[in-house]
Amino acid sequence: MKKRTLMKSLAAAAVMAAGLGAGTLPSLAQEVTLRLHQFLPPQANVPKNVLMPWAEDVEKASDGRIKVEVFSAMALGGTPPQLIDQARDGVVDIVWTLPGYTPGRFPRAEVFELPFMMTNAEAASRAYWELFESDMKDNDFKDLKILGTWVHGPGMFHVQGDGIAKLEDMQGKKLRGPTRVINGLLSEMGATPVGMPVPAIPEALSKGVIDGTVIPWEVTPALKIPELVNTHTEFSGDKALYTAVFVLAMNKAKYDSLPDDLKKILDDNSGLEFSAFAGRTMQEFDAPGRAAAEKTDNKIIVLDAAEVARWKEASKPVIENWIAEMDAKGIDGRDLYQRAQAAIEKNTN
Repeated sequence: MKKRTLMKSLAAAAVMAAGLGAGTLPSLAQEVTLRLHQFLPPQANVPKNVLMPWAEDVEKASDGRIKVEVFSAMALGGTPPQLIDQARDGVVDIVWTLPGYTPGRFPRAEVFELPFMMTNAEAASRAYWELFESDMKDNDFKDLKILGTWVHGPGMFHVQGDGIAKLEDMQGKKLRGPTRVINGLLSEMGATPVGMPVPAIPEALSKGVIDGTVIPWEVTPALKIPELVNTHTEFSGDKALYTAVFVLAMNKAKYDSLPDDLKKILDDNSGLEFSAFAGRTMQEFDAPGRAAAEKTDNKIIVLDAAEVARWKEASKPVIENWIAEMDAKGIDGRDLYQRAQAAIEKNTN
């Protein structure tokens, strides 16, 4: 009797397994592995303190049904400017990158890179997500599923030699910039901009291809910047010289292929609050980055309010040129600029 009961149980289990295989029952046991590709070494702050925790949160929330594998330092091939297409084309599932690595392709996102816009990274990241939802989601980023939008802390100069203590010191300097807008700012200030992704900076500095770079403090230890320059220049006041915008972007078809419950897990761990967390986390690591530079013989220059006012005045053509460029694309540039300013101010504590 017991043997017949056991056989019936095994037969029922076989029927259930066959049903699952045929897709007749909900895919409760479905497992998905998502490959996330990014350009910094794994020990850098963003992969270590933003991307990996996000991947762990997603895996935990899905009870292990979603696994996110993070590949750092372009381990899956290609160059940083190719990351956005890797996500769009499904070469990888998710990328973290700068929209500005592909100049002119995501024009609306550039508004947050305009000079003296940013108060702090969390406020600007919240504003960025809000304008992404209203202006960019169905335009610039319509071919991607965007999981997060954020910016880094105050951008500043790291330069070999005497550095930059006043506006005139920009003349003739070959300075690396990350994006089209920021390169335009460097040019307007009298420097010769050299566009390149972050990973290329150390070699360019060591070979004298550039005299310096603009980046926030937080990434300087990972790139060993204090060992390659002599001076660092900060801006006083409540507005940063510039910031750069990032996206965590997913292949749209991959997202659409997921069952609704797994989509919800990704959505619940993405969006406004995740973007704010990522921006805030980046800026929090500015302090240890600065502390590392303080331990060297390097000089840290802080421009006072009067000097910063000169830079603000000199940067106005960058804003007006960008507005005109947007207008030529059929985008109301001034309206977008003013709404971005208002959104940052609203989110600034």
